[in-house]
Amino acid sequence: MYAIVVTGGKQHRVQEGDLIRVEKLDGEVGASVTLDQVLMVAGEDALQIGTPKVDGAKVEAEIVRQARGKKVLIFKKRRRKNYRRLNGHRQPFTHLRVSKIVVG
Repeated sequence: MYAIVVTGGKQHRVQEGDLIRVEKLDGEVGASVTLDQVLMVAGEDALQIGTPKVDGAKVEAEIVRQARGKKVLIFKKRRRKNYRRLNGHRQPFTHLRVSKIVVG
């Protein structure tokens, strides 16, 4: 069984036991998180597609890690003007382990 969930403005295909990387969610490591924006649930023989969400469906997950991604460098330059700027950015993210998919 798998589901399509929305978190952080992105869609993820998840199954039980999967480890997914999502935009930062509040919570401590080991805390439980419920993702209730489920767009689709597919089982062995049944398929439920939401309009836009599946009623009563949710995905329960556990926070495994809170971290920050690799540094992305932003470099701006204007030629012949002696103008150079260098900035860096590290995007925070959360690793989730999907514990179960509940269909209402």
